[in-house]
Amino acid sequence: MKKALLATAFVPLIVGGCAGVEPKDTLTETLETGGALKPEHQHINLEKAHLFFDINPEKREVKGKTELVLSVTERQSDFLIDFDNNYQISALSINSLKTNDYTHELGEIRFSLEQPIAAGDKLRVTIEYKGQPHVAINPPWDGGYVWDETENGKPWIATAVQGEGCDLIWPCIDHPTFEAKQTDIVIRVPKGLVAASNGKLIESSEGEGWSQYHWRSEQPQNNYGIALNVGPYEVLKDTYQSRYGHEYPLVFYYLEGKKAEAEKLFNEFSEQLDFYEDVIGPYPFYAEKMGVVETPHLGMEHQTINAYGQEYKAGKYNFDWLLHHELAHEWFGNQVTNTDWDHMWLHEGFGAYMQPLYGQYLHGDFAYHSMMYDSRIGIRNEHPVVSNKPMSEDDVYKADRGPGSDIYQKGAWILHTLRNLIGDDDFFAATRKLVYQTTDPKPGNFEPHFADSQDFIDAVNEQTGEDFTWFFEHYLYTAKLPELVAEQEGNKLSLHWQTFNEAAFKLPVEVQVGDTISTVVVGKTPVQVALPTTDAHYVLDPLHKILKQEDYLDAYAKEQPQ
Repeated sequence: MKKALLATAFVPLIVGGCAGVEPKDTLTETLETGGALKPEHQHINLEKAHLFFDINPEKREVKGKTELVLSVTERQSDFLIDFDNNYQISALSINSLKTNDYTHELGEIRFSLEQPIAAGDKLRVTIEYKGQPHVAINPPWDGGYVWDETENGKPWIATAVQGEGCDLIWPCIDHPTFEAKQTDIVIRVPKGLVAASNGKLIESSEGEGWSQYHWRSEQPQNNYGIALNVGPYEVLKDTYQSRYGHEYPLVFYYLEGKKAEAEKLFNEFSEQLDFYEDVIGPYPFYAEKMGVVETPHLGMEHQTINAYGQEYKAGKYNFDWLLHHELAHEWFGNQVTNTDWDHMWLHEGFGAYMQPLYGQYLHGDFAYHSMMYDSRIGIRNEHPVVSNKPMSEDDVYKADRGPGSDIYQKGAWILHTLRNLIGDDDFFAATRKLVYQTTDPKPGNFEPHFADSQDFIDAVNEQTGEDFTWFFEHYLYTAKLPELVAEQEGNKLSLHWQTFNEAAFKLPVEVQVGDTISTVVVGKTPVQVALPTTDAHYVLDPLHKILKQEDYLDAYAKEQPQ
């Protein structure tokens, strides 16, 4: 999820936050997530991460210890780890040997080895630290730590750092392509509180005044998706029987006193999984859990422990859109992860399109078309959805720098148009190829991987046996939409596409006259359609199967509050 989601018309306008909390720290200005790989990161792999957090809600302080196992693919002596300067490092060790020969400035820890390590070798870096972490001003859109309280005054804490990056909560390599192959997360909290996180719960223990929870994820996960959730939680558990012949746990951490509301939402877990496993494929993280945790911010796609903070509001289409959207990211974002923020529409465009698809799955075409029409309002078309260059998160999500909310709504409408063009069979097969790298996914024959827009284009071309690069040239890589130009002379209707890209462009257009709908393949050169009379009423694209320029929608959108 992210700030742009609020621009989707059928999404309720909810702004998360921590009432009464005024952040005292300042975010390091150079702390941008993503962008071009730094030289020190170009030949490194992150093998394992062991993260320990000791959380003090009263002081809003965190003491931590992070151990990273790095491997290199080329001889290297200079290293860089991203970490916010709101933390003070108390010790740094290289292969268990403490060193003071490092710097920690502008959100970067830098150190050099006296003897470079060779390609294939590993390096163990241990960093001990403490500090008062950056406080989220408007989570999850402007993220960090969220320090809140429940209605009965107990601590309620969460992290949400998609926009700012993992270095706000742990020393990491802050780029989408750096996912540890195994992550251990150990969280110590005051006794009486529960800490929920990613993966499997390995063990819980208690000491004098504290409780500790050890979580382990044995599959790669987005580094911004590693999340801490602390509160007086109670737990609902069940087992999901997958259509693929296996089962896995469903877990919901909810605040005490909310059992009735939680049970109602919990019933949706299996219903929504039925849809995803039927339409897309197996839940990717069946070896761990499908987990959700109630949070003091709206939501975020934290692998196997999605954040939920919509306060159990009734859904317009008889399902909880937030739960559904964040669950979508287990496939689009966690199972397949973009190689760069520039391709974030693979997460958010697909994620946003899943809600109308679910509306269609539950209620038929009426719900689908209603939701698609709502989401059409507000598409901006000011920047291409994909620029094909390294982008930071701000480059993408801030509308003055990049596509902003278009990665949601426009991304969903690109998929809608493509689906109508190539048909359901090819569309969903290509989608599965993007997600699983196979069109026939079964548990055990896929694993999380990285992809970019070209991978999806290749999947579409392979599945259809045609080259649809022209389609994506106009919709992904060009900001302005194709315009369907109609001119009538007598009983002759002339149609052609006006585009802002030199690539060829041909789309079938439905023309409705009375009760009759005919399909005409329209390109850049005008084609003629015969009308029965000179005053015959016609409607172009009556079911809105095509994403195209619509002046009246742009005019309406400008009048809506942002």
